[in-house]
Amino acid sequence: SKSWESPFNYRDQALLYIPDGLPEPQTPNYLSAIVREAIPVINLSKGRTFFLFTSYRALNEAFEILKDEIDYPLLVQGEKPRDALITDFRRMGDAVLLGTYSFWEGIDVKGDALTTVIIDKLPFASPGDPILKARIDAMRDNGLNPFFDFQLPNAVITLKQGAGRLIRDYLDTGLLMLCDPRLRSKPYGKVFLKSLPTMPITKELTFVEIFFADKVNVEQATGS
Repeated sequence: SKSWESPFNYRDQALLYIPDGLPEPQTPNYLSAIVREAIPVINLSKGRTFFLFTSYRALNEAFEILKDEIDYPLLVQGEKPRDALITDFRRMGDAVLLGTYSFWEGIDVKGDALTTVIIDKLPFASPGDPILKARIDAMRDNGLNPFFDFQLPNAVITLKQGAGRLIRDYLDTGLLMLCDPRLRSKPYGKVFLKSLPTMPITKELTFVEIFFADKVNVEQATGS
């Protein structure tokens, strides 16, 4: 499959942050661990964040932690229709929106209202889904490899859509935070990373701090 380069200059406009030392996603403390890592990033970003989740359960668990930990307005999928939440997000200018798959695509927030996108884990479809299970069984029966021929390519497309929320015009800058350690620990992690637009990658919060400090300096210099 051909990888289309983004028309926007991610190399100069964006930073990819994959924090080090997080537990594997199947461990019970995974969600609380990633939210702890996300809090300083949300603060550096002054809100202005989409925090995207692969399940409602993860979203609700994250909300329970964040509501007592951050001072920015929290907008949560399900409180209002999607378009109303996006309108509120744009209007507030410093909000944190928690959403699941319906917020991963088809949403366009240009400018500084959205500066950071955080994704909880690689968006593999739930293996408990009966339709998916039937499809996997049929692929196996036909001698195909369901993971490499179906589950992985679909998850790659979904991740690209979620990441694509970040840079929506030529003046946007932003941080993409991918929490899932499998990006580094599993061979297929490289498939996900290759599918994303080329941009600098760091595992150090220090570089995130520098990125936001530079962003503030540029805004002050240009008066934006």
